[in-house]
Amino acid sequence: MAVPAVSSVEAHPQSTYRESVKVALASLIGTSIEWYDFFLYGTAAALVFNKLFFPTFDPLVGTIAAFATFAVGFIARPIGGIVFGHYGDRIGRKNMLYLTLLIMGIATAAIGLLPTYSSIGVWSPILLVTMRLAQGFGLGGEWGGAVLMAVEHAPPNRRGFYGSWPQIGAYIGLLLSTLVFRYVSKMPEGDFLSWAWRVPFLLSFLLVGVGLWIRMKVAESPVFEKVKQQKHESRMPIVEVLKKHPKNILLAAGARFAENGLFYVFTTFALTYVSTQLKVDRVIALNGLLIASFVNIFVGPLWGALSDRIGRRPVYIWGAVACGLLAFPFFSMLATRQPAMIWLAIALPLCLGHAAMYGPQASFFSELFSARLRYSGASLGYQLASVFAGGLSPLIATGLLAWTDGKPWPIAVYMIVLVLITVVSVALSAETHRSTIEE
Repeated sequence: MAVPAVSSVEAHPQSTYRESVKVALASLIGTSIEWYDFFLYGTAAALVFNKLFFPTFDPLVGTIAAFATFAVGFIARPIGGIVFGHYGDRIGRKNMLYLTLLIMGIATAAIGLLPTYSSIGVWSPILLVTMRLAQGFGLGGEWGGAVLMAVEHAPPNRRGFYGSWPQIGAYIGLLLSTLVFRYVSKMPEGDFLSWAWRVPFLLSFLLVGVGLWIRMKVAESPVFEKVKQQKHESRMPIVEVLKKHPKNILLAAGARFAENGLFYVFTTFALTYVSTQLKVDRVIALNGLLIASFVNIFVGPLWGALSDRIGRRPVYIWGAVACGLLAFPFFSMLATRQPAMIWLAIALPLCLGHAAMYGPQASFFSELFSARLRYSGASLGYQLASVFAGGLSPLIATGLLAWTDGKPWPIAVYMIVLVLITVVSVALSAETHRSTIEE
């Protein structure tokens, strides 16, 4: 499948290195805005939506319902990946990034304007689900375009490092969304539930304008330009990639189970668990997310750079194993109810485990597919797992908690199962860090 890449510096003059930094930075800023929008919903689902959109339920059942709407966004992500992947492989990566940013921004801001259940009854959760579907559709197309722009502009021996830049946009988005929510959640309960929770969503209007302006400043992917010059575009990329790369799509999806599923356990579910089950101030858990997000902004690229030296698979497998080893200690540390231990419980698995998978992931998944099918293949593998891993993990974790009357051990077992799926998938994948990404 892969041909060894020419690693000479002559093929990538200094101007290309400057362009690599410029494109990676633009991808980073764009994905930060997209993830800010997407993560706002998760935080609000944990803290607000059960009270405002599902007030007729028992608190725990209301939380399960809120997390169910959270999962709906993940169902739309493969659809977005297929649609934008098709056009990204047909007409270019860059143009798709304008549309995905607009869709996400408008849907997020609209959530901030929605009337609640007390105003319009059952229509309020229906509208909430509709906006969540739009969010998922936009994000489904965003990831593939952003990471391909960074990876395909990067020098051959630095794809892991530059590919990690749009990845850490997730941590910046989580940091920004958590920071804003932490600020408004400190307001009196009445103000927070009546209007303050809307402010983080409405800020999306401003951020989208900034993101669009920045994305206009970068050039199209040189790898895709070469495909166009050779008139080698696929007529039906999604059909062709399913025929030519079915194994790699499934392995990429499997590789994401631990990364994606555990991320939302450590972040979204942890907020609910700490505030409702342990009766600890929600701000303490939000502070833990802030610390972990900030550290991972710097740790993520280090893991990506390490994968350029020793390979994608060893770094990725280490990250999965680290998360598995910390599954039971995670809940033990939260149970202490001590702020420092709660912060450590959230930060350790995210920095030592999740970042080791997420940092190299963009380059790893991109390298699994040929250039003319890369947007469709990488997006489909990435987004399929989002439905079955990240989209369901807070819902499954909350359901297990209800089933065991508050005992967390089944959740830790579930986390380890996700880790095993990922380890097997990565072990069966080809090592790609020295392969070419040219068509």
